Parts: sequence; structure tokens; C-alpha cells
Amino acid sequence: MTEFSHKPVLLRETIEGLSIKPGGIYLDGTIGGGGHSYEIAKRLTEGGKLIGTDRDEEALEAAKIRLSEFSDRVTIVHRNYGEFREVMEELGIEKLDGILLDLGVSSHQFDDMSRGFSYREDAPLDMRMDRREKMTAADIVNGYTEQELYRVIRDYGEEPFAKNIAKHIAVMREQEPVTTTFQLVECIKRAIPAKIREKGGHPAKRTFQALRIELNQELRVLENSLSEMVDALAPGGRIAIITFHSLEDRIVKNAFRTAENPCICPPDFPVCVCGRKSKGKVITRKPITAAAEELAENPRAHSAKLRIFERGEEN
Repeated sequence: MTEFSHKPVLLRETIEGLSIKPGGIYLDGTIGGGGHSYEIAKRLTEGGKLIGTDRDEEALEAAKIRLSEFSDRVTIVHRNYGEFREVMEELGIEKLDGILLDLGVSSHQFDDMSRGFSYREDAPLDMRMDRREKMTAADIVNGYTEQELYRVIRDYGEEPFAKNIAKHIAVMREQEPVTTTFQLVECIKRAIPAKIREKGGHPAKRTFQALRIELNQELRVLENSLSEMVDALAPGGRIAIITFHSLEDRIVKNAFRTAENPCICPPDFPVCVCGRKSKGKVITRKPITAAAEELAENPRAHSAKLRIFERGEEN
């Protein structure tokens, strides 16, 4: 196992955006190595609480060490953030003053080749964020129909050659199961014309992203959680979400917009009759992105976007 390392992106902007109250209760739903959580915890005083959840057991162990000096105010739980309501009930918490989600894959998960997230080193085709789960990326590659693979690679990878990649996978696995990252990379390379492969980034990037999202149900968990997370905020509480690709960002943007403007009446109606009331306001009309200094120090920050929503007064 490699040492857990992860440099938190948009750290200053996120902490400022959460507008932390010293006696408040906060949830870091993707605690990772504890970088963002450390800055939250050190701003809390007596009565303040931070709950950290994550699917990755190695991340949780690293976070426990990093946040050990704040053990009186920090509770760490091995759960998917989609189960945050159950965690709140177990801890007797009714409302939260802030929620943070730093989505995507950590640097550690990419760097630990045994996890199978990277297409740059040969390893078992795994990609599980939670190793308690039985299904791996190899199960998807070898078990999904060609049409299902096409859908996943097209929708979650936004890959122009999704159909051809799915076809090549189907042909390769008839000869032998595709069980390693390099087997899959070779298959993808065969499916994409050489002239296209020479341009842009690594040809396997989009397909690996798609398989990871499908396996870990990343977009589904996000979509199913956002409305409930806004409802869980106390008046004036804020939710800050860092995304790393357009699919996630679109979901967050639309969810925040709907929370601010939930009315479904036709635009020509003189008054609202649907009865849906605003839950608060979007703080970030445009997403916050990394400054030049951070981009120079942390390449992962290039695709990061931060959006923030503030809960209004209870209706």
C-alpha cells in the first residue's frame, strides 16, 4: 500500500465559501486524506462538530491520523456520502451548517497502481472506491453486453469512438477475459484511428472515466443526494461542491438552480400557483476555478470547479 497523499484543490476558496461558524456542525462527505476537513476542524470551537465520510478505507485511516488533534470534535464514518441521512440519524444530528463534497478520484487512488484506476501502469482492472463491494471494472468489461458497454462509454466518457471501443472489447473478450488495465488500453488503441490517437490526451482516458463512474455509481449517488442535502442545511447553511468533469458540474448546477427557483408554472402565468418555494440562493453564479498559482503547483486543479449554495430561512 502506498502512503496516502492528496493535495486538496481550491482549499482557500472552499473554506471561505463555507463561511464556517465556530459552533456549527459540518459534513465532509468525501473526506479523503482530510485536507479540507483539517481547515474546517481547526476553525471549530467547543460545540462545533465535523462528520467525515468516505468509501475508501485507506483514505479514512489517513484522515484519522491527520485529524487526530481534533478528536474531540471530529467523527469519521466508513460510509458513502449518499447515506448521509442515516449517519445524521445515528449521531443524533437534525441540521447541518455546511456540507462539502470534493468529487472524483484522489491522487492516492491514481498513484496506487493496485487499485486499477490508472491507464498508465499495468494492474488488475479494479477501480472500486469501496473495496467492500464485490463488483469490479473487470466485471463490467466482461459481463456487460456490447450495447451496454457502448451506452456507458458514450454517456459517461463522452467518447466519440464509444461504439467501436465496445465492439473491440466484445471481440477481445471472446478470446480471453479482459482483466488488466493494459489489456483494456490495448483494446481501446485498436478501436481509435492512429491519426486521432496522436492528438490530445491518452486515448483510454474517457473510457476509464466512464467505467469508474458506472462501477461506483458516481453520478447516480450525486443526483439522488443533492436535493436532500439542501434540505438538511440549517438556515444560512452552505453546501460547497467541487467537480472535475462536465457531467458532475451539470448535475450540481441544475440542482442548485432548481433549489433556488423551483417554480414549474408556465412563464406567462401572472402568479405562481404550483406552490413550490425557493430553498435559498446560489452563491456562485459562475463556478470558481483555480488561480494560476495553484494550477502551477497542482495539475489536478485544472478541471476543478467549485459551486456553492446557501440555504434560506425555513418557509
